[in-house]
Amino acid sequence: MPTVLLIRHGRSTANTSGVLAGRSPGIALDDKGRAQAQALDARLGELKLAAIVSSPLQRCLETIEPLAATRGLAVATEDRLAECDYGDWTGRTIASLMKERLWGVVQAHPSGVTFPGGESMSAMAARAAAAVRAWDRRVADEHGPGAVWAACSHGDLIKALVAETLGLHLDLFQRIVVDPGSVTAIRLTELRPFLVKLNDTGGDVDAYRPGRSRRRRSSEAVVGGGAGPAARY
Repeated sequence: MPTVLLIRHGRSTANTSGVLAGRSPGIALDDKGRAQAQALDARLGELKLAAIVSSPLQRCLETIEPLAATRGLAVATEDRLAECDYGDWTGRTIASLMKERLWGVVQAHPSGVTFPGGESMSAMAARAAAAVRAWDRRVADEHGPGAVWAACSHGDLIKALVAETLGLHLDLFQRIVVDPGSVTAIRLTELRPFLVKLNDTGGDVDAYRPGRSRRRRSSEAVVGGGAGPAARY
């Protein structure tokens, strides 16, 4: 079966300002995010892609644009790959959200979380998995089982897809790290899915360094995926 490259968008202006962007319009990549988008194209080199699919949000489309341009591919937008609908949490700072009671539930029991005025994390995980399976079948039918295709999405969605691939309950998905600009590769088969590569950032060693912020509790995961290694909140 085909291999899908799950690409998290590059670092955004919301990531660096410590805001939960959610589905807010007009959230662009920052300077590092644009550099990550250009580097992504170079990292994948001569790898042929059968299709490129993306969340419709601006930060994903900006990330995937260089890759699509050099390969002469149109980008297909897929609403089911859009960011989780964080409802009333959208646009708030991560620092303020950490004080909410629901933050602790998101950390320990995400499968039971429905964001106020928004979506449940279980619904997010289900739609993301359905989208990837549907596109994978389409790519296999059109390009054969050895094809490779790319899907650009968001941190929590990709973490949920990795958890499903590994047979982990959604309540354990906060153990997974997916940084901005990273590539995670999954291969679906009739018997089981395989995790081929996780959180590849192209040799960036920042992930090996501890975070610099004393305010962030080191055992907690940032809703939305965060800004990457050593980010301050």
